[in-house]
Amino acid sequence: MEINLLYSGVNALILLLILSSPYKIIQKPIDFGSLNLLPTTDTASTDFGRLQFNPPASVLKPKTPEDISLLLSFLSSSSFSQVSVSARGAGHSIHGQAQALDGIVIDMGSLPLEIKVHKNGEMESGLSYVDASGGALWIEVLKETMKVGLAPRSWTDYLYLTIGGTLSNGGISGQTFKHGPQIANVLELDVVTGKGEMVTCSPTKSSELFYAVLGGLGQFGIITRARIPLQQAPKKVRWQRAFYDDFETFTKDQELLISIPELVDYVEGFVVLNEQSLHSSLVAFPAHLEFKPEFVRNGRFKVYYCVEFAIHVNQVEIIHVEKVVKEISRMLSYMQSHLYSVEVSYLDFLNRVSMEEESLRSKGLWEVPHPWLNMFVPRSGIKKFMNFLMESLSPNEFEGPILVYPLLSDKWNTNASIALPRAIETGKERVMYVVGVLRSVNPTVCKMDCLNQILHEHHQIAQAASRPHIGARQYLAHHRSRNDWHEHFDSKWTRFAERKAQFDPLHILAPGQGIFPRVTVDLQE
Repeated sequence: MEINLLYSGVNALILLLILSSPYKIIQKPIDFGSLNLLPTTDTASTDFGRLQFNPPASVLKPKTPEDISLLLSFLSSSSFSQVSVSARGAGHSIHGQAQALDGIVIDMGSLPLEIKVHKNGEMESGLSYVDASGGALWIEVLKETMKVGLAPRSWTDYLYLTIGGTLSNGGISGQTFKHGPQIANVLELDVVTGKGEMVTCSPTKSSELFYAVLGGLGQFGIITRARIPLQQAPKKVRWQRAFYDDFETFTKDQELLISIPELVDYVEGFVVLNEQSLHSSLVAFPAHLEFKPEFVRNGRFKVYYCVEFAIHVNQVEIIHVEKVVKEISRMLSYMQSHLYSVEVSYLDFLNRVSMEEESLRSKGLWEVPHPWLNMFVPRSGIKKFMNFLMESLSPNEFEGPILVYPLLSDKWNTNASIALPRAIETGKERVMYVVGVLRSVNPTVCKMDCLNQILHEHHQIAQAASRPHIGARQYLAHHRSRNDWHEHFDSKWTRFAERKAQFDPLHILAPGQGIFPRVTVDLQE
């Protein structure tokens, strides 16, 4: 059978010869028609986690979504190549999920930055929304939409992430209890599938692909544009922090706060494990705290907790906000005299983690290994999980925040690919917690053996927590075998595999996730 490469000329043949040898690194740029295939870079071989270093054979810097389609169409039509492809946005993955060993990494930041705001007065639907390219950063979207007094409803804590990246995973923060994750706040997508097909999809158009890519870990397609609904952006935010010395009281108050979404706009929380965790949490919180916890009591470590919540403030509502804060304060059971309040701009509040980034960069502690562990834990298992987690930690040595805050199941669409705890998927429980062990490792103190020990401990925690007595699921998951992925997706596995067969049958996309091995099909058979 004659193979139709779809593209003529010597360039296609050169590319085919290179790609058919998975161990050959491209040394010079290749002009494959309009494609800008370049030699590999250190950036394409690493990520924020700094745990995996897998160099690709080449990096594609697309000028248009059509460039991505051209590449994937070629690979999916070739019986010779075993090359895989990963889309890389901001590179904020932890375990090499956006890497492609001996394959091709697509630099999504090379796509033209396109952010176009549509106000409700201009639209027949009456809904305001923004169309943003898949490689755009959320901070860029925020700044552009705020020019007209609007903003997306759902966020991540860190804004220097790409639209396509967070929508491929989930996208959660303190607004999730009220508006759902970012993957539940999408009206329409442009996607290039693993077969190179360019598809515009929505809940009513090509809906199977739409829901597949949302939380789909990059397995089914590459998001090149997203349409995100907008709301009025508040002028300021009243930001509150309350401290606790008892975990059950801490979670009880968090659940109270998420039960009054008509009053509260944001709810998170974190563990105050040591002096470092207390001081690092104050970098972005511009208030003087009189909280001086006693971390060692009677020879034993004492752990504290902080609930933080926020209320949007508009100029006409200042008096109303004061009343709301007092009303909420009376409901809570925090440690006496340890409720603190500041008022900041909406932009500064959403971009608060960038201040922590600047602080860590100044200390040389940003570009270091980050053996993070993120878990979704059903309410019924959160106390057991936290007890198990705290037993595995050394409070005086731990660096980094431990986030703990509740989410609501009815804000998630189960058609999306993301895996949630079984108790949440089945509707048995309505509340689940996200626990983020966001550890930083100073390589001058913690060498490779130390780092490997942390990774081993996190693996054991995740494995134990996924058993029925806790019933947790990893978020931003990393698993070591296909069987582990099967267990991760649980009842969703069959649908997940069927979607893979439909949209990326040769398993070209996202090899760094380690879910599906690359498939080669002999087109002459």
